[in-house]
Amino acid sequence: MPTGTVVLLVAAILVYFGVLHRVLDRMRLTDRAALVIIGLLLVGSFFNLLLVRRPVHLLVNVGGALVPIGVTLWLLATADTAAEKRRGTVAALVSGAGIYVLGRYVLSGRAAEPETMLLEPTYLFGAVAGVIGYLAGRSRRAAFVGGILGIVLADVAHFVELVLSGIRGRAWLGGAGAFDATVFAGILAVGLAEVVGETRERLGGGPAPGDRAPGQTRLGALQELEHDGGEREHG
Repeated sequence: MPTGTVVLLVAAILVYFGVLHRVLDRMRLTDRAALVIIGLLLVGSFFNLLLVRRPVHLLVNVGGALVPIGVTLWLLATADTAAEKRRGTVAALVSGAGIYVLGRYVLSGRAAEPETMLLEPTYLFGAVAGVIGYLAGRSRRAAFVGGILGIVLADVAHFVELVLSGIRGRAWLGGAGAFDATVFAGILAVGLAEVVGETRERLGGGPAPGDRAPGQTRLGALQELEHDGGEREHG
């Protein structure tokens, strides 16, 4: 079974048992919505759409590109503030530029030979986009948007480059399916935001009981308050 499929199945199990509830709550996603998205990623990875035939073929994988793009656009549209929308947009542009430069100049010539590469391109691009997305986006949602759309923008730039150069070729958005660099970048960006955010909270003493964390819904805050109260009653 492909590594990406295993990772997504593990994520689905964690979501089902509520382990990722806090992360999803801060991203304005319910457990059910997250499971639906994971299902669409897995099923959609089997379908490719041919959008442009000539002179350069442009293919889009449903699970590797269309579903992640749809999620990021929804996150941008439902962001709490205009500042977070700007951060997400800027993170995507910066991440896209970084990935394009990496693919255009670093992974050329001898650097692109398999025996000289420490990581496969999927993981290398995803890692770079995820880190840049987090650093530029900061919040979980903006980081997710930056990581995913950064990869997409870099792929689009590659397609435009091929068209302008007149070289026959093929550009493929989300070509590796459910665990393409786009999905990997989004997961890594959110993971970094969560780890760093939790670490900073703990070093700062943590949020007071009942207080809403940045980006947390009122429902999530009430659920945490009830959980804390239940623990005190049984303690």
